[in-house]
Amino acid sequence: MTTLAPTLEAFFTERLLRQRHASPHTVAAYRDTFRLLLGYAQEHTGKAPSALSIEDLDAPFIGGFLEHLEQQRHNGVRTRNARLAAIHSLFRYAALRHPDHVDAIARVLAIPSKRHERALVSFLSEPELAALLAAPNVETWLGRRDHALLLVAAQCGLRVSELTRLLCDDVHLGQGPYVRCHGKGRKERVTPFSPITVNTLRRWLSERGGQPQDPLFPTRRGLPLSSDAVAKLVAKYAGTAALACPSLLRKRVTPHTLRHTAAMRLLQAGVDTTVIALWLGHEQIETTAIYLHADLTIKERALERTTPPGSVPGRYHPPDPLLTFLESL
Repeated sequence: MTTLAPTLEAFFTERLLRQRHASPHTVAAYRDTFRLLLGYAQEHTGKAPSALSIEDLDAPFIGGFLEHLEQQRHNGVRTRNARLAAIHSLFRYAALRHPDHVDAIARVLAIPSKRHERALVSFLSEPELAALLAAPNVETWLGRRDHALLLVAAQCGLRVSELTRLLCDDVHLGQGPYVRCHGKGRKERVTPFSPITVNTLRRWLSERGGQPQDPLFPTRRGLPLSSDAVAKLVAKYAGTAALACPSLLRKRVTPHTLRHTAAMRLLQAGVDTTVIALWLGHEQIETTAIYLHADLTIKERALERTTPPGSVPGRYHPPDPLLTFLESL
């Protein structure tokens, strides 16, 4: 084998697993990146992956691979940047093991992430959330499970991976009720429950039964739900809820939408962004600032405070019901 193969193997076994103790999700994401890269290299160089050297993966070649991801595989900019981050991590490790290739490695490390537009976060209004929570048929076992899951997701703002990993033992419904979850970056956090969520979960746990280490929201066979399964059930109930709340037709509702909804409800209730960051498990408080941009009511209140003297703040309201109807079209 040439230089690349032992370096790549050592990168996974020494750097990621032994030194950084990377999570299975990180290892899987890096693995998929290098599978794609090596497949692309084999197709364009004619060399088997085990025969590649670091010189084969120079900056122009990596640039071509990134362009391939966007144009042929139709990956978005975020995915492209995530793949580049994995490549940068490998080449930083390679620079320590192979200083003789430092110039070629430096040129790869100089490839920048691509900037992209940041859309406003999508979240549900109170009527939309109420319609979604009312969508499951609570006369059935699946409907009661799904109602409890949606309620926990919307109130606690958990990531879908955190939802699917919840165990019965993670829920504490005594004095000071809360849920404990293991979040991104191996951070453990607790999130309090509202009285409605406590009552719903108490009924669900009584029906669900099971041992403390069993999944809180299982399949019919008792296995943990997958992230895809949660995404499908959220989309299904959003479609049902749209019959009662048509504004949902204009939104793509995902499990992450419920996480955004939890954050926006806290923000609109006047909770400080530092508390929201702790609630959501954000590594940096700057991440939570995206909700400030999405909340129009905060900007409207700021506008009211800066209204010129003598003017009456507020929105225009048509004086007639018929005009109101026309304005709503």
